Amino acid sequence: MYIPHHFNESDTEVLQKLIVQHPFGTVITHGKSGLDANHLPFELATDHGQLGTLQGHVARANSVWRDVADDDEVLVIFHAGDAYISPTWYPSKHEHHKQVPTWNYIVIHARGRMHIHDDKKFVRGVVARLTRSHEAQEPQPWKMGDAPSDYLEEQLDGIVGLEVEITQLVGKRKLGQHKDARDIRGPAEILVSRGNQLIGDAMHACAAGKVD
Repeated sequence: MYIPHHFNESDTEVLQKLIVQHPFGTVITHGKSGLDANHLPFELATDHGQLGTLQGHVARANSVWRDVADDDEVLVIFHAGDAYISPTWYPSKHEHHKQVPTWNYIVIHARGRMHIHDDKKFVRGVVARLTRSHEAQEPQPWKMGDAPSDYLEEQLDGIVGLEVEITQLVGKRKLGQHKDARDIRGPAEILVSRGNQLIGDAMHACAAGKVD
């Protein structure tokens, strides 16, 4: 990934936090059948490995778990927000007109080694943790025990566990950091007013650290 120095996010804790907040990843593999991409929710275990370990699962019918070999290198991409930026949103554009459209975004690339777990104990643990994480905000959180045991066992039989031991973690926060503070705040205010709080707030945070 091309990362100009002013867009580089190298803090491991920041990148891990972004993955936890945006856990739906795109897994890029290059197995026996060539390039493939799958879109999966992951649980990040920060206490496993130097940079953490991603754990998830796929349908047994998905050929990816047979297509890759254990310990194959894979890339998992996490998107943490994006937004189109119009030149008209920059205050300076109305003075000298030297602005062009762009796209701001936050993205994390996690490279790692894939491990396949065709193991019901592993899969049960992954599903339990994902469920706890994503049901936590519900007024009546669903639990695995809410489903009939025979039905649950049948569902678990239909999935296979995946684990990616992260070996490299890089991030890019393209938020207009190379521009003047007012040209960061202008688009940020418009984005927030239009409901894109995620990128708008991130840009406001960048502007706060600069002087007009």
